[in-house]
Amino acid sequence: MNPSAPASATAIDQARQKLDAHTVETVAWHFHESTGCPFWLEKKAKLKFDPLTEIHCFEDLKKFDPFEDEWLRGGPVTRWVPKGLVGKPVYVFETGGTTGIPKSRIAMEDFRTDYSLFSDTLPDKYFPPGSNWLMLGPSGPRRLRLAVEHLAQHRGGICFCIDLDPRWVIKLIKKGWMEHLKEYKKHCIDQAISILGAGHDVKCMFGTPKLIEALCLELEERGTTLGEMGITGIFSGGTEFTPQWTKFCVEELFGGPPEESGIYMTPTYGNTLMGLACSELVTKDNGYKITYHAPQPRAVIEVVDFDDTDRLVDFGETGRVKLTTLTPEFFVPGFLERDEGEREPPCEQYPWDGVSGVRPFSRLADSTTVGVY
Repeated sequence: MNPSAPASATAIDQARQKLDAHTVETVAWHFHESTGCPFWLEKKAKLKFDPLTEIHCFEDLKKFDPFEDEWLRGGPVTRWVPKGLVGKPVYVFETGGTTGIPKSRIAMEDFRTDYSLFSDTLPDKYFPPGSNWLMLGPSGPRRLRLAVEHLAQHRGGICFCIDLDPRWVIKLIKKGWMEHLKEYKKHCIDQAISILGAGHDVKCMFGTPKLIEALCLELEERGTTLGEMGITGIFSGGTEFTPQWTKFCVEELFGGPPEESGIYMTPTYGNTLMGLACSELVTKDNGYKITYHAPQPRAVIEVVDFDDTDRLVDFGETGRVKLTTLTPEFFVPGFLERDEGEREPPCEQYPWDGVSGVRPFSRLADSTTVGVY
């Protein structure tokens, strides 16, 4: 199997049928009086159609108005808890708060399910089962921290976390306190190096691009490398994950591709609402191009026209990222992300659309502070 080879028409059709069936099932769950959540049951009375009888496929979700950012800001967060799941332990995860009051969502098992599925894509050679992990990323009310911890546990290891508040990083940037920012980054890297040097047999890690680079450079200052510290597998994500940075990271910071350096890195694109989109294989041969595919049918990424957000752009064209979340815990139709990118065709491993070149949405970029990502 060549994972990045074009998907067959049969595979694409089967994936679409699975998505259509999953869509109907998810909508029925969230809008039925016995299982739905208060938010959607209240919205149902204001809709011009009946979701229980008029949603027959994924395309029918266009009948909903675009999902509004503000619906996820503020409380009570319990309005999102489906009646069918009442009584189960509930987590609340927040976004980084780059644009005012943080968006929040409830979760029960979604983060575990998403990362268990992601685990199946990791090569055991570089992410050895039973290995311990370092979580070099945001802590606090972020989905990512618990998700990486679950990933480590799912693979039979233990996760070591640092303390990192991305909201403080954003404040430092907005105030122009760059010396403070430099010291805070050093504080985070010092924590990571202390863990790596403490004899915990950490072989795998999560890190954002900026923090991975800072860690490698600090280790170089101390006369060692990431490989010498025992790291063999890196899972990373963030909008600053570009082909240029990946090339620099693999060739300069790691010392070559996995077969030479012994370090394998897989880019991902994820957030609190979607879960985790996996990338096609990224190599020197394909110019370190990074193409992501959402975890269908649990989440769907579409690349749409900037002005007509119901219209997909052509393959290779640039558009805004539109996300739909479809799980029993959470239903979000047509959420317009603060990202843009190029639409990519289905591949053998992921027989549905992908997106490459993910970056902050150009029309909103001036108001977005990326911070540690």
